Amino acid sequence: MTASAPEASPPTAVVPGVRPPRRRGVELALLVGAVLIPVYGYCAVGLARDGAVPPGAAGHGAALGGLALVAHLSVRLRAPYADPLLLPIGVLLNGLGLVLIHRLDLETPEAAAPAQLVWSGLGVALFIAVVLFLRDHRTLARYAYLSVVAALVLMIAPILFPAVNGARIWIRVADLSLQPGEFAKVLLAVFFAAYLADNRSALAYTGRRIWRFRRLQLPTGRVLGPVLAIWAISLGVLLVERDLGTSLLFFGLFVILLYVASGRTGWIAIGLLLSAAGAFLVGSFEPHVHSRVADWLRPFASIEAGQGPGQLAQSLFAFSAGGLLGTGLGEGHSILIGFAAKSDFILATAGEELGLTGLTALFLLYGLLVARGYRAGLSIREPFGRLLAIGLASIVALQVFVIAGGVTGLIPLTGMAMPFLAQGGSSVVTNWMIVALLILLSDTARRPPPGPDGGGTDRGTDRGTDRGTDRGMDGGMDGGMDGGTHRGTGAG
Repeated sequence: MTASAPEASPPTAVVPGVRPPRRRGVELALLVGAVLIPVYGYCAVGLARDGAVPPGAAGHGAALGGLALVAHLSVRLRAPYADPLLLPIGVLLNGLGLVLIHRLDLETPEAAAPAQLVWSGLGVALFIAVVLFLRDHRTLARYAYLSVVAALVLMIAPILFPAVNGARIWIRVADLSLQPGEFAKVLLAVFFAAYLADNRSALAYTGRRIWRFRRLQLPTGRVLGPVLAIWAISLGVLLVERDLGTSLLFFGLFVILLYVASGRTGWIAIGLLLSAAGAFLVGSFEPHVHSRVADWLRPFASIEAGQGPGQLAQSLFAFSAGGLLGTGLGEGHSILIGFAAKSDFILATAGEELGLTGLTALFLLYGLLVARGYRAGLSIREPFGRLLAIGLASIVALQVFVIAGGVTGLIPLTGMAMPFLAQGGSSVVTNWMIVALLILLSDTARRPPPGPDGGGTDRGTDRGTDRGTDRGMDGGMDGGMDGGTHRGTGAG
């Protein structure tokens, strides 16, 4: 057992007695730009295709601007100290997604952009509801086990419906289709954060050393059991639903939070080994997953066989055609990819028409969204909030990596939706929920503690009350859980 580390200073910029700037004006200014950029893109598509500004450009801009404004007002009212970058990034990504879907609509008989705008409105409505009515994020921890039960039900439900494009991840009723796994990922993040926050001390310990390998320690059976159970569930999702992306997302999320809660790098090694073993077994014996692995290994095999390019080959051609600056909005040919151009491969449209420069800007937006989520998590002393913020940001990071890696040939295709960009009502609604929770968590991280003048709120009071206990927990996570726990008890 190691000695406890010295008590670290608070990982937050909030200084007692100094009220940090709220930056709501900065957020509003950024929102103006976040709305104008998609409007410009919408006009650029019309000019490239028809030589004139589309007649619906004003209405499109007004709808997007109205959604952004009401979302901003809700943040100004309930989360005044929230990170000013989160909402503008969400609006900009959502707006760019609408532009790309509208551009692809011009090549197909079905118009998906109006429906996507409606789903975006529902997502913003859910965003506002979360910001206004969730007064304390710690309330979610009380429903941890209810969350995991609901998540399992949502994950199992698509099995009862016919497969779509080889995967059982959709629920279709008449003209309405939902992807329950999108909602399940948020529920699982809540459960993982609550479970690991309650059991972080046990996770930091390991069992007996393996003979002849003094530095290699295996976790105890009580601790390793939940890890193996989550791995088995992820493997079951992969087998039954034939969905590699969802399986990687769920298990990857658990491993990341496991590492953050325990500070043990060995958990990452165990997670990578279990992921590799599960992917190899299923990829070797499940036909649908095996075909995707085969396409990944030989993306030009269909061309060599005289059958024309497949989806992955067309995607690589689109990226190549885009070059550094792109062909320009409305002037590409990524629709040759087929129906998947509006979902899995919409990133190929961005790469072809915006070029490497535009694609890099998109990745930077996603990276900034994830980084601000991590920053909020690291600034929260309370373990559940810290893990929840990091988990939600990790969902976005994992999903972007899985999609971008698939369409560029880095990893096998997964069929997931690019956050905010791709067509999909379930996806855009869930992503707005993630942004809402990150905004509340960042508000908690930046909100000043109560001062002698009576400043602060109930949330700040709760944070100050728990500071002693959480400080001890931080010390324990850095070195010696027992020492940290005693320190926290004394400080509290």
